[in-house]
Amino acid sequence: TDEIMQQEIRPLVAVDIIEQLHRQFAILSGGRGKDGAPIITFPEFAGFSDIPDEDFLNVVTYLTSIPSLEAASIGFIIIIDRRRDKWSAVKASLTRIAGAFPGNLQLVFVLRPSRFIQRTIADIGIKLYRDDFKMKVPIIMLNSVSDLHGYIDKSQLTRELGGTLEYGHSQWIHHRTAIENFAMTVKTTAQMLQTFGTDLAETELPNDVQCTEELLSAHTDHHSKLKDELKLAVKQGATLLTCIREPVTRSANSKLSPDELENVATVERLLAQLDETEKAFDQFWTKHHLKLEQCLQLRHFEHNFREVKLALDNLMEAQAGFADIGDSVTRVEHLLREQKQLEEKGQEPLEKAQSLALHGEQLIQNNHYAVDSIRPKCVELRRICDDFTNETKKKYDILGKSLELHKQLDKASQWCEAGIYLLASQAVDKCQSQEGAETALVEIEKFLVTAKEHQLSSPKEFYNQFDMILTPEIKANAQRILQKLEDVQEMFDKRQVSLKKLAAKQTRPVQPVAPHPESSPKRASPKITRPAGVENTSYHYYVRRRGLAAQNGNRAL
Repeated sequence: TDEIMQQEIRPLVAVDIIEQLHRQFAILSGGRGKDGAPIITFPEFAGFSDIPDEDFLNVVTYLTSIPSLEAASIGFIIIIDRRRDKWSAVKASLTRIAGAFPGNLQLVFVLRPSRFIQRTIADIGIKLYRDDFKMKVPIIMLNSVSDLHGYIDKSQLTRELGGTLEYGHSQWIHHRTAIENFAMTVKTTAQMLQTFGTDLAETELPNDVQCTEELLSAHTDHHSKLKDELKLAVKQGATLLTCIREPVTRSANSKLSPDELENVATVERLLAQLDETEKAFDQFWTKHHLKLEQCLQLRHFEHNFREVKLALDNLMEAQAGFADIGDSVTRVEHLLREQKQLEEKGQEPLEKAQSLALHGEQLIQNNHYAVDSIRPKCVELRRICDDFTNETKKKYDILGKSLELHKQLDKASQWCEAGIYLLASQAVDKCQSQEGAETALVEIEKFLVTAKEHQLSSPKEFYNQFDMILTPEIKANAQRILQKLEDVQEMFDKRQVSLKKLAAKQTRPVQPVAPHPESSPKRASPKITRPAGVENTSYHYYVRRRGLAAQNGNRAL
């Protein structure tokens, strides 16, 4: 691209002087001298002296600019054909060429007028006016084209000069304009690619999905149009190359002239430059397009991250609101159901977060340019997911402990009530006999066997086991039930002592302890007459202990 852009712009192109070229007062046939010098021919032209100086200078300057620098440095050979003209025309031609020829001259051949008188005048004139022409190169006067063949090979001369070189002036002009148009196309295409590349390099990446999509679409469309331009330019060059090579393709005996070979080389060079430009542009576009696609991936990732992060934050906030551990079995079971519902509700955002984190890691593995932005977000997503999972497990553990605690408290309370009811339900008259006392003892012993299944562990073990969930309210409730257990156990101990005494010797009747009105869950307590003795003392002791426990229910254990 740089080579094309830095090429020196020629002052003239064929299209600028197309009318002057068509007049054909000077031609570059493509023939060369023995040393490779380019040949410019001035064929017979009746109005040569009437050609404006500017037109003459433009055409000659243009013709001398076509051969390669290497060929032009050898020097041009000029052939002036004035066989049908007069000496005055010869003189005018030499004078104009000497004064305005822009190139390096090597030889000047003049085909002198063929008429005898004009030939004689020409011979005399050339001797008299040679110095006036101010030419530092030899001027060779020739009588015929046969003399010219002694200096230049016939294969390098056109048919008008007795040679075999194929030359068509209209075709030559067509080829020149086509080559120059193609060169301009290559240059313009290179400029467009360079401008587009500069615009791409200076483009700031958008910060949202929509703008990034629009930018990617606009750049892709522009790139497609430029690629179409490149294809047309390549097709144009290939077609031109085929046209220049057409004579050789048509006939195996034909050969391209040195100028035509230079035309082929020029077109091939332009095609090569076009190819190099396209490859460089494709490499740049590949990188730019990848960056735009990665930018779009990043913007999608960031957009999804914000949505998922909001959902996770709401989820964590909802989870943080589940601080209650319940104050009864029913309440804890309700909290467990709510926790299950929250866990189910969180599955979708958790799955989205994990999927998004996985997608982010894939972007990193694919060498995304924004690794430093993507990686922390992936880490944060996984951290929040882990926090929710761990916190959910912790909630289940706490609620599970709470459920176990309340179930134990309920069982212990029920055992106490059942024990009180048992003591109250033992008939007084039956307990007064030895057999009745022994029967009551058996009932009590059977009931006490169930204490291990329904009673709480020791207070120390109980508080060690449930210390993490003991609130002041739960502690107060547990203290009350522990005190109740102690009271009931003491009542059983006293009853057993009394019954054992009666079983051993019946000194006085045994009166059952009347239960608390709320103690019997199934039926009302029988009306009891309180007897004197140890049972009366036990009953009053239980009532007194229950009253103290009620007053000190919130005392720390």
